[in-house]
Amino acid sequence: MIISVASGKGGTGKTTVAVNLALSLIDSHSVQFLDCDVEEPNAHFFLNIHTLQSKPVFLPVPEIIEEKCTYCGKCAEVCAYNAIAVLKDNVLVFPELCHGCGGCTLLCPEQAIKEKGQKIGVIEYGSENNLQFIHGKLDIGQAMSPPIIREVKKHINAAQTIIIDVPPGTSCPVIEAVKGSDISLLVTEPTPFGLNDLRLAVETLKILKIPFGVVVNRADIGDRQVQNYCLKENIPVLMTIPMDKNIAVAYSEGKTIIEIQPSYKQKFLELFKKLKKLKK
Repeated sequence: MIISVASGKGGTGKTTVAVNLALSLIDSHSVQFLDCDVEEPNAHFFLNIHTLQSKPVFLPVPEIIEEKCTYCGKCAEVCAYNAIAVLKDNVLVFPELCHGCGGCTLLCPEQAIKEKGQKIGVIEYGSENNLQFIHGKLDIGQAMSPPIIREVKKHINAAQTIIIDVPPGTSCPVIEAVKGSDISLLVTEPTPFGLNDLRLAVETLKILKIPFGVVVNRADIGDRQVQNYCLKENIPVLMTIPMDKNIAVAYSEGKTIIEIQPSYKQKFLELFKKLKKLKK
């Protein structure tokens, strides 16, 4: 089962839930943890994977072969992201806009375009006990995270229980990370911002036709608007986590909830059982 742990906004406790769920399962399941929040991956701080191997990720960016180019403009015409501009006697390529789709190379009538690899980040992977870990890191100054997310997800092993830590928000990186999930877990908080962004995440998953449930973190702060919204929309609230200073302090020290409060392990196991039922 592929479980993506997402949130409409950052700071709701998405990584906390994903990490504790994974660590609660490793005694009885072979777990694969994919941290697809490649702009700011932090799950490795809590999972204690000591030996990580690294592999660079390259984006295929067009390079013009000037002696072949007739400046016909077909490459600029096919590029949906305006990464190529054709002038009277020159072609400008903007690598930071390129998505590496290869359309310009494929459709150039003069075969005047070749692709060169531009490094945009790395993926790192390792394993510990019954847990396999893979995450991506986007290089500083790069803007295109979906290619790294795709590279991370190429390592999915369907024979394992897979937990994906998704980037916050509802933009392209989120779509790339949750795509193909059997079920998604939305982590939110009972605040006006939490409710607003939860609505956006819910609408996104509905379009993608991915079943989902909600975890309310810091459940005893704010108001009951999130719970009322879930009740009205028939969205299952699968778990609530109260505001607890000890959990916050442990997080700042790189410790997990189940490490400082072992009773939570059973709660995360119950959460997993509810996800399996919801998937059906």
